[in-house]
Amino acid sequence: MTRYASIWFPYLLTEYAVRKRPALSEVPFVMASPQRGRMIIEAANKHAAQKGIHPGMVLADCKAILPELQVLKTEPGRMEKLLYALAEWSIRYTPFAAVDLPDGLILDTTGCAHLWGGENEYLECIRMKLAGYGYTIQLAVADTIGAAWAAARFGTPLTVIHSGRQREVLRHFSPAALRLDVEILKWLKKLGLWRIDSFMDMPRTTLRRRFGPSLAFRLDQALGHEMEWILPVKPIEPYQERLCTPELIASATGIAIALEQLLEKLCRRFNAEGMGLRQAVFKAYRVDDNIQQIEIGTGHPSQNPVHLFRLFEHKIATMAPALGFELFILEAQKVETVTEEQGAIWNVSGQNNIKVAELLDRVASRTGQNAIKRYIPDAHYLPERSVKQAIPLWEKPANVWRTDWPRPIHLLPHPERIEVTATLPDYPPLLFRYKGVVYTVAKSDGPERIEQEWWLADGLYRDYYCVEDNLGARYWLFRAGPYDADMPKWFIHGFFA
Repeated sequence: MTRYASIWFPYLLTEYAVRKRPALSEVPFVMASPQRGRMIIEAANKHAAQKGIHPGMVLADCKAILPELQVLKTEPGRMEKLLYALAEWSIRYTPFAAVDLPDGLILDTTGCAHLWGGENEYLECIRMKLAGYGYTIQLAVADTIGAAWAAARFGTPLTVIHSGRQREVLRHFSPAALRLDVEILKWLKKLGLWRIDSFMDMPRTTLRRRFGPSLAFRLDQALGHEMEWILPVKPIEPYQERLCTPELIASATGIAIALEQLLEKLCRRFNAEGMGLRQAVFKAYRVDDNIQQIEIGTGHPSQNPVHLFRLFEHKIATMAPALGFELFILEAQKVETVTEEQGAIWNVSGQNNIKVAELLDRVASRTGQNAIKRYIPDAHYLPERSVKQAIPLWEKPANVWRTDWPRPIHLLPHPERIEVTATLPDYPPLLFRYKGVVYTVAKSDGPERIEQEWWLADGLYRDYYCVEDNLGARYWLFRAGPYDADMPKWFIHGFFA
């Protein structure tokens, strides 16, 4: 059975102001903003509310009631920002937390409360945490969002409506508990329908005919006869595991144990579904509201919890537990299907050497994801265009490497100009000058003519020579174009081992 919790903040704006200015905690004050030429109260603290001052009232009238009333200017959008921040904070209690404007939150608590020992303990833990931050709240949990919303605002400060009992609880509340428009509430009051049980059992057709569709719709939502959807502040990752600890974890050993347990659960799902992890983030929620996280990535989809733990392991030392962590979440942000080709990418002499790929993952986790690259042949003649980076790492090459002519182990990204002395301009060079250093050629081999593809031809052909200097170092040089009246241009393009 799906369960929802509603959290109501009756004094959120003013209590946030008290957190910033503690001197306001014992005095009545309000937050107001100009509307149509008048200052209107947007929020009143508990002391002001006890004097009969409430949001929506005109500031001048409130000052007449309470001359010592202090006034603060409202910051536009502050309420919404606070609610979104509190919704993200609530993710430690449920993966599904949503903002319920204008003054509340909705949590999907399905399958979560047992981690705290039950729904009463679950709500009490949330209440105590928020009370520690200075916020007054009322909470309720029920089968439906509408029933939880009503009980949080019209019931006791902490209400648990047992499964299937929302009708019994709702019948005693005011119609305002159904989130109805003001005009409908006025109409109901005029007709003497002071409580929900006054019209709860009326035929829906009668309610729609007399009050429009919204009354019957809201009533059925609260009773569970109509669906209601909410939008979480953060989308839930399809592959996510959570671990709530009974005691605070403040040691690297405890963090490692929690991470290992989460990886084991996640990898069991991967194995069952034929998926593998590519990117993951491990989040640790600290008791003081701080969130620590570390991330990893792999070069190939992995289902090996031992390998994945090794990628995380050296980063655990960067986490600062302070007073301790109370919740751990492991999210697989990117997953891919595991194929035989990916598993056999590092085949050597017919043996599947997946450990090489895992070693590269560990290197990349320490040096960065861009440190490991794989190159495959590309279908172009010019050397600088005949190689491309494999994306993804296990990309299958469409061509084979050329072996009929030698190629340098270090190819420059772009050929660099050199000065050459040759017996004849179209002969191999006798010596050449590169970056101010003169090299004497002892041996040479070539030429090998390389031309651009005819449909891309926009430059001169090249005659390549493999030359060796008198110290035994070898270089790959070429002359661009034919010899004519002008001296031809020579370039260096690579270095042999």
